[in-house]
Parts: sequence; structure tokens; C-alpha cells
Amino acid sequence: MRISQDFAPTSPDTGRAAFGRRPVRGRAGAALTAAVALALLLTGCGGGDGSAPKAAKSSADADRVEPLAAAPAPKLPVTVDSADGKKVTIDSTDRIVPLTGSLSEIVFTLGFGKQVVARDITATFEQAEKLPVVTRAHDVSAESVLSLKPTVVLADTTTGPAEAIDQIRDAGIPLVVVDPAKGLDDVGRRIDTVAEALGVPAAGTELKERTESRIAAVQKTIPDHADGRKPRVAFLYLRGSASVYLLGGAESGASSLLEAAGAVDAGKTSGLDKDFTAITSEALAKAAPDAILLMSKGLDSVGGMDGLVKIPGIAETPAGMDRRVVSIDDGVLLNYGPRTDRVLADIVEQLYPKGGKGQ
Repeated sequence: MRISQDFAPTSPDTGRAAFGRRPVRGRAGAALTAAVALALLLTGCGGGDGSAPKAAKSSADADRVEPLAAAPAPKLPVTVDSADGKKVTIDSTDRIVPLTGSLSEIVFTLGFGKQVVARDITATFEQAEKLPVVTRAHDVSAESVLSLKPTVVLADTTTGPAEAIDQIRDAGIPLVVVDPAKGLDDVGRRIDTVAEALGVPAAGTELKERTESRIAAVQKTIPDHADGRKPRVAFLYLRGSASVYLLGGAESGASSLLEAAGAVDAGKTSGLDKDFTAITSEALAKAAPDAILLMSKGLDSVGGMDGLVKIPGIAETPAGMDRRVVSIDDGVLLNYGPRTDRVLADIVEQLYPKGGKGQ
């Protein structure tokens, strides 16, 4: 299970929520699936313009997306391939319903904010916050979507339940399914896919180039490591109110971000080749993180830094002893979209504070 703000109790963007419909893999198994679903329900959790790249804004700045300078004019109709094997023809972008927060970011950033008529619960940025929500505990309400008379609906393969998707399609609404993002390499692909579906491929190219150039600009700010050793960072998913304590592995969704920030994914390199495993003292000792990456709500849910080091095994790690954490807003950490440069900048800033040294 890959965690993201776009997951629901039944699907990571899957069975759907920052956890989805496929079962949790690894030794935690069904018990973790149930715990994760409960945690999500309790917390409401589930991302080139041709000029020089602008400095990335921190995700701690105003929670807004930055649309392209000029709103594009769609060339419609278009017929596109949906990730679920169907061909979909879109005749109008007058009323758009994106069903994940990350897709909402792309749609708004492409310049279609005024045409978006609803949001998924994970679309938390300022421009979308007043839109009606068409999900219930991350599951899509087909009735709510259809009541808004959309001309196009965007989903991804983690969106569910399947019955809701079928009901929307059976009503004759064009619905395009997009493959979810697993890492930085997927940012451009998703932008291109959404832009094509909305009839603005050139705007998609512009946004993709802008995003990729800004990510590259952030990477140039990463300091050299004083001893040639990259910091080891463990990604933890925590929901203290539901006793969910997970250590991320190779398929958690965070590896490419950490590697882009000049770090090592401690869970992945310790041999965790799946997504998540229950936190144990043994697993943490093997990972031996120098720092811990967390979603901000997860850190809050365990009582901040003081509560974090009370989790068995944390205090004994280098990160726990140094009380070294990197906390990123839940709504953007794993979106892999137009604001990923801000996420990366925030990770870099916290991992390498001014005056500090690379590990």
C-alpha cells in the first residue's frame, strides 16, 4: 500500500484512501488494513514558461496553487485513452470534477479553476476550499457528483468504490482514469495526461517544463555532504489516535523525494522492499535513520516531538537522539504534481538547516 493524501479506506489512490483498495502487504497484513482505515476515518487524511526558474516556495507558505500566466483555450472534442482501458471523448470542460487532490492541483494550475465545480476531500488548497465535497470518508458519492452535472470527471486507478465510477459512466458522463504517481518521474506524465484530456496539450507541456525546471533548481541548493555520507531518512506514517505506526519501505511513495533531496531512504536501504511495515525497535535499529520524515498531522497525532520519541525504538535511533524530524503538510507531501518543487524545497530546508552540514 502506497500512502498518499489521495487514499481512501478502501484503495493508496486503492479497496481507497492515503490507503486504498488493495490489501496492505507485508507482515502487518489485515490488522494494519483495518487500523489504517480507522485512522483515515478519524483524521480525514488521505500533493516552463521559458524564463529562469523561480525560487521554490515552501509548502509552509500560503496553501495555494500557482496557475499558468495565461488560461488556455481548449481544442475540443478530444478522445483519450483512460487508464482502465476505455476510450473517452470529451466535448466540454465547462464543469470539471477532479476526484483526487493531486488531480485538482493539476487542473487548477493549468488554468481551469473557474470550471471546477466540486472537490475531493483531499483537495485542501485555498482556491478549492469552498467547493462542495463529493466524497464521504474518501469514497466517491456518485449521487453528489451527478447532481453537479459535470461535463468531465477525472479520477485515478485508486478512486472508488468501483460502483460509483460505473454509475457516473452509466449516466453518460465522460470519465477519464489516470494512473497514480509513484514518484518524481511520474509528475510530467500526469500533467500531460490531464492536459490532453482537457484539450490543452501545449499548456501541459508548459506546466511540465515549469515544474521540472523548478525541481531541478531546488536540487542545486542541496549542500555537499561534509563527509561524503548522505543522511539516512526514514518515512513514518503515524496516526496516534488509531494506534497506526508504520515505517515506509521501497514502495511507500517517498523514496524518490528523499533521493532527490540528496538523502537515502532508510527503510528502503534496510531491506524493506514493500510499502509499509509496523514500526518495531528491531526495524528502526536496522534502518538507523539520521532524520525522520513525517506528515504534519501524523506528528501532531502523537503529541509532537516529545510524543514521537516515546514510540518504542525511536529514541534509540540517531534521529531520535538528535530529535531531528522533517515535517511536511499532509496535503502536498506525496502529490507529485505542480507543487512538488515546494515540497522538495521544504525537505531540503529542514534536512540541511542554514549553518548545518550535510550528514
